[in-house]
Amino acid sequence: MKTVGIVGLGLMGASFAKALKEKKLCEKIFACDINATVLEKAKNGNIITEGFIPENVDAMLEKCQIVFICLYPGATKKFLDKHKNSFASGAIITDIAGVKSILIDESEKLQSAKLGKAFFIPGHPMAGGEKEGFEYSSANFFNGRNYILLPFADTPPEKLHNFEKLIYDLGFKRIIKTSAKNHDHKIAFTSQLCHVIASGLVQCAEDTNITEFGGGSFEDLTRIAMINAPLWTELFLANKTNLVYHIESFEKSLSQLKNLIETENETDLKNYLQNVREKRIKMI
Repeated sequence: MKTVGIVGLGLMGASFAKALKEKKLCEKIFACDINATVLEKAKNGNIITEGFIPENVDAMLEKCQIVFICLYPGATKKFLDKHKNSFASGAIITDIAGVKSILIDESEKLQSAKLGKAFFIPGHPMAGGEKEGFEYSSANFFNGRNYILLPFADTPPEKLHNFEKLIYDLGFKRIIKTSAKNHDHKIAFTSQLCHVIASGLVQCAEDTNITEFGGGSFEDLTRIAMINAPLWTELFLANKTNLVYHIESFEKSLSQLKNLIETENETDLKNYLQNVREKRIKMI
């Protein structure tokens, strides 16, 4: 592979660039970002080959064999709509958006992998960090993580195979293929609900000195509460139906646990916790 393009050089985009560079998976890395300072840092740090401002992104896209669009969901949709005819013939285009229904309306649009002369393979790398921005990016985010792909029925097998190989070469350990509907339902539980719980837990803390009494549990549970507010607001609202469903399910579970403690039902509480332990072990 000669040239990879990255649109959005924030936490994830810069991490892709660093991993591609470190593992020598391509000859050139082009990047587009609204922040000229970030582009300059990335180029001076030998992370990217060349930087492009948004006004010149079409010149970048036509030179790339693979393009990672690392923008928020809404911005990703707008970018695809605006530049779908600017991609190189036969190129693989992918995204990292945490909600897919906004990009793939399985009942109406985007039934085909064709995107102009290129091929769109929606994706979601299950990796990252709790802090946003270029400065916190890392090539090591991807090691041992999962990657979700949503290929279309007409995605050329060779294109899918080549992209899967790149994913594994970046350090990911497992690829899961699914639909947009299933993706959004599952992600609402494994990711978005966890951020809701962490945020709620921090918000109800009696004071900010509570960590003086922490032994690791609170810290582990609330690490992700150091949240990128604009991004997660968009994700929560874009996946509202699925997320509210899981919040209500969690509320029922929490209410049951509260009742067992409040009524000092030792036998049922012990059984509840034992069942939780066994269920969690099976998840491993």
